[in-house]
Amino acid sequence: MSSSFLLLLSHTDLRRWPVLLVRSRHSVLLRRFCSGVRISRSLQEKYRLLQLPEEERSSPEQVRSAYLRLAKLYHPDSGAATADPVLFARVEEAYRAVLTHQCRTRLSDGAEEEEEEQRSRWVALQHRHYLSYDGVGSGPPGQRERQYQQARVDRAAEQVLDYRRREQERAAAGAALLQRDVRQRSRRITQAVERLVEDLIQESMARGDFQNLSGTGKPLNKFQHNPYADPMTHNLNRILVDNGYQPPWVATLRDIREAAGRVRDRLLEGRARLGDPMSPAERDQWERLCGSVQEELLRLNKKVDLFNLTVPSLSMQMVHFSLTREADRATRRAEQRRADLQTERERERQRRKEEKKRSNAAAKANNANKAKEPGLLSWVQNFLRF
Repeated sequence: MSSSFLLLLSHTDLRRWPVLLVRSRHSVLLRRFCSGVRISRSLQEKYRLLQLPEEERSSPEQVRSAYLRLAKLYHPDSGAATADPVLFARVEEAYRAVLTHQCRTRLSDGAEEEEEEQRSRWVALQHRHYLSYDGVGSGPPGQRERQYQQARVDRAAEQVLDYRRREQERAAAGAALLQRDVRQRSRRITQAVERLVEDLIQESMARGDFQNLSGTGKPLNKFQHNPYADPMTHNLNRILVDNGYQPPWVATLRDIREAAGRVRDRLLEGRARLGDPMSPAERDQWERLCGSVQEELLRLNKKVDLFNLTVPSLSMQMVHFSLTREADRATRRAEQRRADLQTERERERQRRKEEKKRSNAAAKANNANKAKEPGLLSWVQNFLRF
């Protein structure tokens, strides 16, 4: 039986038996049913108009269904043969009155049930309140409920903090394990590289590759210009450099620079032979030259890609060579060369003019001296005659 009940023991008279009273949640409905409360006659007519059973047995859905069924029959706009505006107005009024009556009935029943619940709550045994709140709190039930909710909040916060701490510890342990694995892996790689280098050195010594070195049998020179470098590493690098060793990326860089220089010289010579502005025939010749240079630039860009993959520093990487950029550079250099040639020609012309002036002045001076010499000679001859 789901209804709660209260046992009230009356001890007013010791000579009489105790009286047991049972009050349930549905006692209100039982009293209502037994008392036989009757509704007004007008409301009974409205129930009959809607063709509903007794009001206690009809739900709001049944009332709505009955109203819709009658509206389809009596609504003026329904188009049925039974359409009647006056009867439809009475049906609608009855529908609203029945809904209002049922709503008031449910509210009154709910208020009485709540009042019954509150009354039974305050007379319940006190230890059951502690059982409902896990024995937390003290004082009135409302205060114990607030204390219990606060205790639950505190317990949840502690669980969240504990979970976060465990997650952080697990993440820290994973990071430490990963770092240890990385260090061990790098140490193994370093040891493997050192063993490989040592094996290669031993094989080269067994083949006699180190016997023809220029400094064989001589002490190594001490380098004082870099005191922060490892002496062993510095000496090994110096030995490699003295014997013509170059890293692959250095050799690739040298090849790229030489190839780029040849391409630029070719473009410059071809552009310098053409006029400014170019004629249609010269433009066709320039375009053919650029087409042939484009193939060389494609091969050169492949070398640039290889160099970028092997160079030890990102700052030393190179960009691809562009035909447009190289052609513009050749055009500017050709114009600069023409300007330099024009300037040189002007200087040569001025120098020749100066030399010509000086030669003319010297010739005039010689002629004047020659003109003076015969006059003096004749005077001397005349003086000797006497």
